[in-house]
Amino acid sequence: MTYNRDLQEDKERLFDTADTVRACVRLMAALVTNTTVNAAACAAAASDPLLLATDLADYLVKKGRPFRQAHHAVGAAVALAERLAKPLDQLTLAEFRSVDDAFGPDVTDLFDLGKAMSRRQVTGAPGTKEVRKQLAHWKKQLA
Repeated sequence: MTYNRDLQEDKERLFDTADTVRACVRLMAALVTNTTVNAAACAAAASDPLLLATDLADYLVKKGRPFRQAHHAVGAAVALAERLAKPLDQLTLAEFRSVDDAFGPDVTDLFDLGKAMSRRQVTGAPGTKEVRKQLAHWKKQLA
């Protein structure tokens, strides 16, 4: 008898949760349906070269630097760019090399956003190919 009574206590919370989830799904459906993307604003936000600072660290790691050292060098490069009042991608090769001599002439290629996104191919990564794959998956699931 008490066992059945104990189980009555969980029903109220279960029904409240179901109501909350249903309301959230309705809100999200309305939100997604009425959302538009401001491509110009997105492009402007994504054009900040500091967003690719991790790519600089990865570049140095591929050149044989331990990640800790690469992270420190990128921090120094960012600080140098700030001191010189110029964007990170506008540093010269000499300025990059003043921070770490592992930087080569190809360092400026890292700041191409299209190439940077194509390098991100791990499952769940924000790379172009992976995002397209996820979009296709979820369109199929939700159709």
